[in-house]
Order: sequence, then structure tokens, then C-alpha cells
Amino acid sequence: MIGEISIDGVFVPSLLVWALIAFLLNLALRRLLSATGVYRFVWHRALFDAALYVILLAVVVAVSARILEP
Repeated sequence: MIGEISIDGVFVPSLLVWALIAFLLNLALRRLLSATGVYRFVWHRALFDAALYVILLAVVVAVSARILEP
């Protein structure tokens, strides 16, 4: 995985980009879970959402490492 990504000459840490992607996926997934009523079975919604974000971030980083490695 590369350390930085250049966006119009501004170097942005790759983890920041991956965190933003994971956050957007988290928003969509939370909306889907709320619409389907899955949160009725969750004891602590904020803790569940935080754990879901960490899992999504790990998946995004793993996928990006797999794609960017030769």
C-alpha cells in the first residue's frame, strides 16, 4: 500500500481516504439496517455502529492493499 495519495498536488494520507470510503459505506449500511429493522435486535446501537465502522475500515484497507499490490 502506498503511504500518500496526491490529489491535485496535495498529498493526503491513504488512511484518510480509506476512512472516508469506510464512513460513506457505513452511512449506507446504517440506513439499510435501520430500514430493515435489524436494530431491534441490537443491544447498544452506538457500540454496534462503531464496531461496524471498524470492520468496514479493515475491509476497505485489506481490499485496497490487495488491489494496489503488484
